[in-house]
Amino acid sequence: QVQLVESGGGLVQAGGSLRLSCAASGRTFSRYAMGWFRQAPGKERELVAAISGSGGSTYYADSVKGRFTISRDNAKNTVYLQMNSLKPEDTAVYSCAAGHSLSSRAVVAGITAGYDYWGQGTQVTVSS
Repeated sequence: QVQLVESGGGLVQAGGSLRLSCAASGRTFSRYAMGWFRQAPGKERELVAAISGSGGSTYYADSVKGRFTISRDNAKNTVYLQMNSLKPEDTAVYSCAAGHSLSSRAVVAGITAGYDYWGQGTQVTVSS
């Protein structure tokens, strides 16, 4: 079992930055690929970014490339999402997820299936 707790959401003006954190329980964090998803009202859930267990492979949705950066610190059991140049359309509930069976190839391909554990989500609101 892995428990995930997100933090760092909030209200920010367009053009601003936020850093989301996702703290995981357990001693095998480095074996899990991690993903950040978001869901806006009335829209489907979207994979924003993902990172392999070692941190060597990453994926970004086209909508956030060049603005968001995913990283992880396996010693601290934490994955981060640095969000810069935020836009109103980035407004959503952001959730982190952990996948034990996801390979680095699946991470790079942006595969959305295979995430086994989910956090409760944190609200990000970007005002114009």
